[in-house]
Amino acid sequence: MTTYNGYPNGTDRRFALVCARFNDLIVTRLEHGARDILVRHGVDDDAIDTVWVPGAWEIPIAAKALAATGKYDAIVALGAVMRGATYHFEIVANHSAAGLARIALDTGVVITNGIITVDTMDQALERAGSKAGNKGIDAGLAALETVDLLHRIKQSST
Repeated sequence: MTTYNGYPNGTDRRFALVCARFNDLIVTRLEHGARDILVRHGVDDDAIDTVWVPGAWEIPIAAKALAATGKYDAIVALGAVMRGATYHFEIVANHSAAGLARIALDTGVVITNGIITVDTMDQALERAGSKAGNKGIDAGLAALETVDLLHRIKQSST
C-alpha cells in the first residue's frame, strides 16, 4: 500500500493570489498572511502575483483567467463576505465557492478558497490575524501542500 502526503514546499513554484477589494481592511491582512507563508516555505517573492478584483463574486472569473495562462502552480482566493440583511450573502458565498471548485476541477490547477464568510466585522478580524488565526495563511498552506501532493502523485505514475 502506498500513502501520499503533500508538504509545504514552494521551491521553484509560482502562485497567484486573487483578492477582493470589497472589505479590503480584512482582505489585505489575508493577503499578507498568504504571501508570508508562501515565502517562508520557499516561494520566491517574485513568483507570487497578486490580482485585485472588485469583490468575492469576481474572484472565480479572475482565477479562471489565471489558470488558463498555465503560469501558476496554484491560485489562492482571498476575500471576506459578511452577512447583511438580505439573501445576497448566501448567493455570493455559495457561488464563489462553487465557481472556484469547478475551475480547479476543470483546469487541474490547484485553487484554494480563502474567502471567509462571517456574520460580523469582529468575526472577520478574528479570522484575519487575531485569535482565530489568519485564514490567508491557512489557504496558502493548503495550496503549498496540495501542489506538492499532486506533484508526488504524478511522479509516481511515470
